[in-house]
Amino acid sequence: MNTAEQIILLILAGALALFLILAIAAIVAVIKLVKTLREIALKAERVVDSAETVTELFRKASGPMTILHFIRGISDAVTKHKEGK
Repeated sequence: MNTAEQIILLILAGALALFLILAIAAIVAVIKLVKTLREIALKAERVVDSAETVTELFRKASGPMTILHFIRGISDAVTKHKEGK
């Protein structure tokens, strides 16, 4: 092997080592990013579940609140009618 071939071999070996190190660093960064995205997705899922729970609570409470509002309206009408006499 002559000198030119040895120089080319050293350059290619160095470039391969550099790209290998960069690839490993990129894979580690992608794994961290995926882990963070999973955590964000779990938190978002918990928020959605909480919102569904609150919505269900309001839906269940809306029926009794409507009835109470109706009864209050009737009592106000009766009270105003009695005051008018």
